[in-house]
Amino acid sequence: MIVAVASGKGGTGKTTVTASLATVWDGPLVAVDLDVEEPNLHLFLQPAISGSQTAHMPVPLVDESRCTYCGACSDLCQFKAISVMGQLVLTFPEMCHGCGGCLAVCPEKALSPGQRELGEISWGRVGQVVFLSGRLRIGEAMSPPLMRRVKAKLEQMLPANGGDAIIDAPPGVSCPAVNAVIDSDVVLLVTEPTPFGFYDFQLAWEAFSPLGKPLAAVINRAGLGHDAVYRFCREKGLPILAEIPYDRSIAEAYARGRIITEVSAGLRENFISLRDKLRDLARPGPSGKAVHA
Repeated sequence: MIVAVASGKGGTGKTTVTASLATVWDGPLVAVDLDVEEPNLHLFLQPAISGSQTAHMPVPLVDESRCTYCGACSDLCQFKAISVMGQLVLTFPEMCHGCGGCLAVCPEKALSPGQRELGEISWGRVGQVVFLSGRLRIGEAMSPPLMRRVKAKLEQMLPANGGDAIIDAPPGVSCPAVNAVIDSDVVLLVTEPTPFGFYDFQLAWEAFSPLGKPLAAVINRAGLGHDAVYRFCREKGLPILAEIPYDRSIAEAYARGRIITEVSAGLRENFISLRDKLRDLARPGPSGKAVHA
């Protein structure tokens, strides 16, 4: 089972929920930080890093001795990462999406695959939890290519680690967030009962519900008094699997980089219950599809 923990905006407690779930998982687990622009799951889990590798993306290299300047490559590229101007071919690696289409359409085979650095993938372990993370290269504009390479590494790890993973997704509803949740079995949306939290929670529901995956919610800072998010969940049939109280001791633990399941036995039981409810939500029904609570 792969659980993606997502949110409509930053600061809702998404990483807090991911780290806390990882500590109560009663079996092998891979905890994945796919927020490659600002990874911070390691600050809470504090894994011992055992390996890393640089991730690259293919970009075209031009052999102008073979090029006839026909423009087929430039006509194909919708991102204008390669241009033919008269007797000159210009490439813009930072704009390339690595599809390889230009190499395929070149009649003279004047293009060959080069590479540009995307960032770093690292992995390690904390207890029985395997940790996996990506960190985008400073100056790199696109995070999905690196995210796909982190997910490819995850696919290699899952068979040897029980098949369960929790993904800390990037905040928001743009391409990186969709890329993070699209291969998951369950999407867990973390929100807070504030006007801003509710507005972005609605955007997250609109973005992720068309994927056809089981969706559920966790309400962080419960007790602030704004009940619009609760009404919305009832209207949409969106199950609220857990509430994290608005409590000073939780904020203090977070500020010290502690995992909140360490704050009290009650909070730990709360996350054990959340773990079990997620499994129920992902369990296939008679039709073979996951059961929606």
